[in-house]
Amino acid sequence: MPRIYDWGAREAERIVTVADLRAARAAGKRYAQVTADTGEEAAAAEDAGIEMVVTRARNVEAVRRGSKRIFITAALGFAEAVTQDDILRMAFRALTDGADAVITARGMATVSLLAAEDIPVMGHLGLVPRKSTWVGKLRAFGKTGHEALELFHRFRRLEDAGAFAVECEVIPARVMAEIRRRTGLVTISLGSGPDADVMFLFTEDICGGEGRRPRHARTYGNLQALQEGIKQERVNALSAFRADINANDFPGPQEAAHISDDEYATFVSMLKEGDFEE
Repeated sequence: MPRIYDWGAREAERIVTVADLRAARAAGKRYAQVTADTGEEAAAAEDAGIEMVVTRARNVEAVRRGSKRIFITAALGFAEAVTQDDILRMAFRALTDGADAVITARGMATVSLLAAEDIPVMGHLGLVPRKSTWVGKLRAFGKTGHEALELFHRFRRLEDAGAFAVECEVIPARVMAEIRRRTGLVTISLGSGPDADVMFLFTEDICGGEGRRPRHARTYGNLQALQEGIKQERVNALSAFRADINANDFPGPQEAAHISDDEYATFVSMLKEGDFEE
């Protein structure tokens, strides 16, 4: 496992590095990426053999506590960092907290700003949900020849801006395959077919944490049923507690502290004799 120094100047091990990702295509390797908001989710990902996670910048420290080896990409929010100074400050804070890269859906100027500091930057192309008003709705991007060509030019601009990787969201699979052959960017497919260097799905979708899932996701678990069971079990337990109170059945002898008969008799005797202080 590669040994590196992280951005906090700590000696560390990583399952995968930026260099590994850039060499993946030539080596015929594909990596897996999921989301993580907590240390528990990061630990589960590592235990499952997942190499990479994405998390919000403010969660990096907690996620890193869950896994010392997984590759963490910090998502830079829009509202939390607005000016160039804000963006750089947030990026460096995430990196020193333990992130290995950052991802931004901002413009090329922001990508160049970060790349100029040797920060590994991922871009975001295809369907960018927060920018979906430009295309009218949540939909695949690149379904016409002109749109696919425009997308290709965006890939080229992103590479020129200094990004090393790009999250490719809901791009038609054949378009993704053609673009991948013509870009040096590490490609991360979220609903964009199998021709990419990294396959990405949200942990919530993989684990079945919600009833609704995107068309491009595949569910492997049923956390929702477990969560519903937990909710019902909580109600059942609280209802039983209330019922015992109504029936004068709580607390019982086993939930109370006790005093010996002799000590209790002494106490009562002193009360009767008035041998106590107010």
